[in-house]
Amino acid sequence: MILSISGVGKRFGGLKALDNVNLNVKKGSVHAIIGPNGAGKSTLLNCLVGRIVPDQGTVGFDGYSLLGRQPHEINQAGIARVFQTPEIFGELTVMQNVMIPAFARKDGAFRINVWKRATDRKAVREEAEHILEDLNLSDKRDQVVNSMSRGDKRRLELAMCLVQHPKLLLLDEPTAGMSRADTNNTVELLKKIAERGITKVIIEHDMHVVFSLADTVSVMAQGTVIAEGPPEAIKSDPKVQEAYLGGAHL
Repeated sequence: MILSISGVGKRFGGLKALDNVNLNVKKGSVHAIIGPNGAGKSTLLNCLVGRIVPDQGTVGFDGYSLLGRQPHEINQAGIARVFQTPEIFGELTVMQNVMIPAFARKDGAFRINVWKRATDRKAVREEAEHILEDLNLSDKRDQVVNSMSRGDKRRLELAMCLVQHPKLLLLDEPTAGMSRADTNNTVELLKKIAERGITKVIIEHDMHVVFSLADTVSVMAQGTVIAEGPPEAIKSDPKVQEAYLGGAHL
């Protein structure tokens, strides 16, 4: 297992956001986490990247404990995250956005002058070019990001993650707000990324996306995992149907 979550709990005042969460992710797999709004899915991801510190439990990643680590330390350990709302630099170009995390990976943090390493710039740019080509963004390399479509911004954020050479990619609602065409393109893109052997954990409400990509699906409700298994088993699980869609079939 590349990621092992055991007994994780988190309270915000009187609200129990996470309640004894146990979840294991196999190396190289696509592991989806689904559940109704308020189930604790995003809170769990925030615990994995150091934005939230759990009140209890353990989180191990590739033999490395994530508890008490700063977000940049967790990133350096090999975890990258794609947020529900793309976190990109809107006033910069596509190429500049990809080169920033590439330089940050070399320096160990994002508190850097992007252009300070003249000797590294050529190699970093060449790597960025290859990734942009893989994600069909080469023709937009000099475009200012604020003028791009949501689908292109999502592809750019994926490029910014891939240039960091992650072992684990966390995707929080990667197709939220997209048209069906953009959603289908994103699914195909994520399948292509799978060829790199990167483990992926996906939070997603679109069941077409989930069942197109996932090897394993964990279902959360009221802050805990209520079911886990291959997609076909999850589809027919009565507990999942009741918790997620009030008894309707997935």
